[in-house]
Amino acid sequence: MSMGLPRRAVVIDRFAPEARALRAHFDARFDDPRATRDDRFVWDLWHVPGQYTALRTPAYLYFPRRTYEAFHQRLVWWGRRVLGCHDVSPPWLSCYVNGCEQRLHGDLPHGQWAFVYSLTPWLERTFRGGETLLLRDEVLDFWSAFQSVRAQEEPELVEAIEPRFNRLTVFDPRLPHGVRRVDGSMDPREGRLVIHGWFVQPRPFVEGPLPTSALAEGIGQVTQALSPTLAAGLSIAGLLSVGFQVTPAGRVRSVRVLSDTTRVLTSEEPHRKALIRLITRTVGRLRFPARKAGSRVTLPLVFER
Repeated sequence: MSMGLPRRAVVIDRFAPEARALRAHFDARFDDPRATRDDRFVWDLWHVPGQYTALRTPAYLYFPRRTYEAFHQRLVWWGRRVLGCHDVSPPWLSCYVNGCEQRLHGDLPHGQWAFVYSLTPWLERTFRGGETLLLRDEVLDFWSAFQSVRAQEEPELVEAIEPRFNRLTVFDPRLPHGVRRVDGSMDPREGRLVIHGWFVQPRPFVEGPLPTSALAEGIGQVTQALSPTLAAGLSIAGLLSVGFQVTPAGRVRSVRVLSDTTRVLTSEEPHRKALIRLITRTVGRLRFPARKAGSRVTLPLVFER
């Protein structure tokens, strides 16, 4: 597994062992182009002129229940442990054949993180395009780092993430993003195939005997510690998820930032970083009632403006 930039995108390769079974089911449905089985008639041609074109269908209804449920639970548990999001929105299965694309847009307010899970045999593809596109931070804050001698072609403006087979890409959906136009075959088996949606419902997640009531008291202490900084006018928005271990004795260990989409004005960036350091220090000082076993906690903190 590999992880990308935690504030913009996370990329995990070889995410799910169910990938080949999911892909095989899709290929089998399109094996005979003359077949008229009713399970072929499930696709919506989603077309918004000048913005979106793709074939789509609800993923949870398309695949065999047991195989899909195993993948779905793997995705949900990853979101709980790493992002502090309790669930995912009902995922779509989308297929991009010749002419399909998504032009740049932002997903608000669908969820705290967007995800794209690829079932595309990328290394054997016959089409061009299909990458997930993310507008770079340098473009979103263009003039603060502007240099008149710096190149300004597409690679400097847009980050392109390849939808490799069995790759999970998770990104901040507030970033303008899209899918590069697919040029190639009209055969669905030769297109870009992805399961996608959003991680939603951020709330504390505990694995172990630590009761949520005890955790609530700790969250209150963190909130109290942050109040002076926020009251001073720091305008911050996004989701910060902190992970830590609670020992049987109730002490906190191994505090770390798991994921972070918090954003401020460029001039306030030092204050944002100081706020995160304050959060991790405060969490590290928390104490909880003793238990027979330790616990693992993911604590999401949502900032809105």
